Amino acid sequence: MHATPATNDPHDAPDLHGLLARLPDPARLRDRCRGLAMLEAILGPDWGDRYYSFDAHWGDGEETASMRDGEGDDWFIVFSAVGAYARGFDHTAPNAGPALLPEVPAVFRPYVEEPAFGEEDGAPLATVCFWRERGDTAWRAPSAAPTGGVGLFDLLAADDPARAYADWAEEYYEPEHELDPAAIAHVLALRPLTAAVVASLNPETDLDELADDIAEIGYPDAPSDAAA
Repeated sequence: MHATPATNDPHDAPDLHGLLARLPDPARLRDRCRGLAMLEAILGPDWGDRYYSFDAHWGDGEETASMRDGEGDDWFIVFSAVGAYARGFDHTAPNAGPALLPEVPAVFRPYVEEPAFGEEDGAPLATVCFWRERGDTAWRAPSAAPTGGVGLFDLLAADDPARAYADWAEEYYEPEHELDPAAIAHVLALRPLTAAVVASLNPETDLDELADDIAEIGYPDAPSDAAA
C-alpha cells in the first residue's frame, strides 16, 4: 500500500478559485463525501487505512467530512444549518491560519476554533479554507492566498468522480482485481448497498460487516439488516 497517492500532487498550487468554481454545491458535496466515505469503508475495513471518512453525528445538527493521508496532510468540512465550512492543511506549507481565518464569517467561528481540526502554539492550523453560507450562490474564500493544500480537494471537484476515485483507489489500495467504475458510481450516487456491489469492490468485505459504518456515515436507503 502506498503512503500518499493522490489524483495529482496536493502540494502543487492549483488555482483556488478554479477549484471552487468546479466544486458542487453543499448538498451535492455532502453526498459526494458520504459516498467516498462508504467506498473507503468497503475497500479499507481497517479505519486507520482510510483516507476519507464522514461522521453524520458529529454534533447537534452538524456533520463532518474529513481526509487524512497519514503523512500530516488533512482537510475537514463541516456541514450544518448555517452552511458549509472547509479547511485544509498541507504539512509542507507554512501555517496560514492567522492570515486566512479572520475573514471566515462569524457563523463558522466555532469550527475555525475547533481544536480537533488542529492547532499550533494555540493558533488554528490552515493552509487553505473556504466556505458557503446558507443562501450563498457560490463558494467564498479569504482574500489572502492559500499557502498550499488546494490540490487535496481535487477529488471532490472531479468531473467524473467515479473514474477519478477508481484511478486513485487502484493506486492506493492496490486491489487484486480492477475496480468496477459502475459499482463505484453506484455508491457515489448513494444507491442502496447490495451484497453484489460490495463484493464487486472488495470480496473480503461482507455487507453485514458494514452496519456500523453505514450508521456513522448516514448512508441512505441501506437494507434494514444493515442500517442499525
